Amino acid sequence: MLKDCQTVWANCLRVIKANIGEQSFRTWFEPIVPVQLHHNVLIIQVPSQFFYEWLEEHYVDVLKKSIYQELGHEGRLEYSIVVDQGNGQSKPRTVNIPTARKAAYPTPGNNSVAQVAASAQTASARNVAAAANAPANPDTLRNPFEAAKGIDRNYLKSQLNHTYSFENYIEGDCNRLARSAGLAVANKPGTTSFNPLMIYGGVGLGKTHLVQAIGNHIKATTPDKFVLYVSAEKFTNQFIESLRNNGVQDFANFYLLVDTLILDDVQFLSGKDKTQEMFFHIFNHLHQAGRQIVMTSDRPPRDLNGLEDRLLSRFKWGLTADLQSPDFETRMAIIQNKMQQDGIDIPPQVVEYLAHSVNTNVRELEGVLISLVAQSSLNRREIDLEMAKQALRHIIEEVEAEVNLDFIQKTVAEYFSIPVDLLKAKTRKKEVVTARQVAMYFAKEHTSHSLKSIGHNFGGRDHSTVIHSVQTVSDLIDSDKSFRSTIAELRKKFAGK
Repeated sequence: MLKDCQTVWANCLRVIKANIGEQSFRTWFEPIVPVQLHHNVLIIQVPSQFFYEWLEEHYVDVLKKSIYQELGHEGRLEYSIVVDQGNGQSKPRTVNIPTARKAAYPTPGNNSVAQVAASAQTASARNVAAAANAPANPDTLRNPFEAAKGIDRNYLKSQLNHTYSFENYIEGDCNRLARSAGLAVANKPGTTSFNPLMIYGGVGLGKTHLVQAIGNHIKATTPDKFVLYVSAEKFTNQFIESLRNNGVQDFANFYLLVDTLILDDVQFLSGKDKTQEMFFHIFNHLHQAGRQIVMTSDRPPRDLNGLEDRLLSRFKWGLTADLQSPDFETRMAIIQNKMQQDGIDIPPQVVEYLAHSVNTNVRELEGVLISLVAQSSLNRREIDLEMAKQALRHIIEEVEAEVNLDFIQKTVAEYFSIPVDLLKAKTRKKEVVTARQVAMYFAKEHTSHSLKSIGHNFGGRDHSTVIHSVQTVSDLIDSDKSFRSTIAELRKKFAGK
């Protein structure tokens, strides 16, 4: 009876499974796909050059045994390897190119040689394994977090902070794309086009919160999946330790268990060539196996100096989304949400004061809130505006003197000799309209507020009104000498702050 490649390989797998550990079988043999059986030559497809190298380093004997039992003395094995040369191609390609290395499978009375298909351009994977002198027993798992119980993934800890969730991650214009993409990934990890998902932004803007919310959601909805959060610094230290202790195989085995890998602060890998090489191979294996990869960075991929081009090209396969400084409305919502979580009630004017005063990042805003609550508790005093200003005077440096919206409105109103309240009123008197437009112009020039936020602070006007005001003032500066002088005088007042 003629045999087909699926039947032959299925019989080989039974032999292999009986001779190695369950986890090693799942990691290294389940991803293999039988491609063709031609006479007595079985061709199998493996996901990467690194994958092939690992099989050749650690499983040559059991492969030899299975091929011999299934195909006899004349049996041979060939590899078809999925190769990605890191040149920015969107999809890897499959190649069958003989390498200089011949993987021999001697059998009783036969000296046949398995012809190995591989790409010479990716042979560096062999150097990682060889340099490490990995232990001979592939079934041994050393968990870098020392949290494993044998090799049962249910015992492996994800290193996630359960307090980070989508529910307490406030959405705004500053993070809407990133949050929406994160939620899509969390609902269908590894199956969306957002793989990998790269979140980047400055310090304290909520990158770690968002990616851990993704991890927590996946764990909650698919508890059988192994989700791992790790900083790039810890990943690097673990890899260095594995090199020192001849444990690279354990290190790689552990990371190939992961269903969703969340790597925080990937910029830390800059300049660390060996660590980048290992991450490159882990990335390839996970991605080709349909696992989800999520990363954060303090800058976009194009600005990540010191990272290999082949890594950077992979970062662009999925979606890159940025986080910006929260606008006024988002800061208001963050404060209200935080106070609600802590069971603390503060007046709206205090919320507004804090949202105006701290406009850099979420982490600083939360720090201010903690300080305020602490001061209220220690002094046994209800939080009011005066108390907030007094308690935060050392944290919010010279708030009243900064060029913020309040200061701009106050300065412009005084210059035009009108009450500040009129800038926010609905009146259409010419002198008020002019003053309002000037104040909006300087608000756009001197603050980080969005157009929507500026309009909100001028009586709830929409962003189109702000755009019209800015353009009107710009045109008058070009055409009216007297008006240009007025703007110059006001600009001096702001320049000194």
